[in-house]
Amino acid sequence: MHLAFQTLLVVSAYFVSTIATPIIWDGRASLNLTNADLDTSTGPFLTVVKGSENASHYSQLLGQSLLPTPLWNGGSNSSEQQEQVVSVSIDNSSVFVPGGSSPQYGFRRTDIIAANNGEHTDLITQMETGKTIFHVSIQQDEQRPLNYSHEYQIVFIEPNDGTHVFEIQLGSPFTNPTGDVPVSDAHSFKVRDHALNVLFTTPFTASVWHNFAVEVDWNALTIAVWYSQDGELLQQVVQTTSNPTASSGPNGQGDFHFTVLKLPLVNPADSPSNQNDVVHYGIQEGATEALLYSGVFVESAADGLSRGFGVVQQL
Repeated sequence: MHLAFQTLLVVSAYFVSTIATPIIWDGRASLNLTNADLDTSTGPFLTVVKGSENASHYSQLLGQSLLPTPLWNGGSNSSEQQEQVVSVSIDNSSVFVPGGSSPQYGFRRTDIIAANNGEHTDLITQMETGKTIFHVSIQQDEQRPLNYSHEYQIVFIEPNDGTHVFEIQLGSPFTNPTGDVPVSDAHSFKVRDHALNVLFTTPFTASVWHNFAVEVDWNALTIAVWYSQDGELLQQVVQTTSNPTASSGPNGQGDFHFTVLKLPLVNPADSPSNQNDVVHYGIQEGATEALLYSGVFVESAADGLSRGFGVVQQL
């Protein structure tokens, strides 16, 4: 067994009271994880997809100032708190420069990637074999709201070809030319498959933890979706459905991101060819915007799906 995976299983023991299935990767930030750890990708997060400032400029651990989703924390008060919320933000410096590539001036993005002390390649294979389940809980940062005239891709698995096995999206989808924005469902989550079909939508209401679980069968190329709010047990909202445009094997595997990735609006002053290059061109306002995350982990489906508070449903 890979040493980092052994360490992960030990860390996961802190949460055995609320999860009974095998944990492959645990991104529920322990109370002893620090912002300095974010700067060095020490612990469960790789934090290099960001702007020019330190990672802790864009991502912060909130300690006991805000309770995480209660599904995995044994209760609803701070004395029982087992993890800390992660704030993920962007501002006008949030321009990522991939190694050997041009700056992504079209985007504003801060991504947190599943890893074990910076190592993510071996973890991809562990997370994306057989049938696995990706959990994430999301809450609004009401002091740093999103601009819903833009599209935000906030949770996804990204293979090397830049597609997404699945994604959770907010805002108004990018169009060229830009249509009337914000669109009517801009304030709703959209869970989309690899072909960008919307499988599930629900309003992104304030002061509520929105809990998601996406089940991926990497052999059959299917997905299913579970959802709840705050301390309600997860309920299946999308039955197992084919995801046939996704690739099988290593070509279909990739890093697991939770993020604030904001797409631009079309700039009429750009050339026609550049107007479709959302990565490098377009309009961004540069305001500080953020989302709050907790309950992020990946489990094997071998013993079922964790619905919260130790309740497991066999699949």
